[in-house]
Amino acid sequence: PGEGKSQITLMVKETQSVQVADIRPPSMSSSIILAGLGLATVGFGARFMLRTIPNLSQKLAEATTGMSMPKMDSKTLAASKYYKGGFDPKMSKREAALILGISPNAPPIKVKQMYKKLMLINHPDKGGSPYISAKVSEAKDKLDT
Repeated sequence: PGEGKSQITLMVKETQSVQVADIRPPSMSSSIILAGLGLATVGFGARFMLRTIPNLSQKLAEATTGMSMPKMDSKTLAASKYYKGGFDPKMSKREAALILGISPNAPPIKVKQMYKKLMLINHPDKGGSPYISAKVSEAKDKLDT
């Protein structure tokens, strides 16, 4: 056997003859051919994408011109779930319910639960605002009465 070759001896039971098969490692040329095929595939894919992207952007622009989209700026999106406006001079039951995030007719147990939850988050000893914690306490007192 030559260098880079190995021989395997196979025994065939029917004819009782010995056959020798040469097994060779993949040659350099097959690796180059596979690499070339891979590069050609990538090239054709890139060519296809570059040709279709301008058409897709035109079609997208045409599709969106007929649609009426609402105009929203970042301020609208950022503050959409928050109450707009400051506090009333004298707290009402409605404002107290807004502060605690519950219904004005909520049961006292729900008022107590929300008060506890908000005070754990906003307590001044935990780095919260004294003003906000005072308003939360005032809202609880307003809904308790």
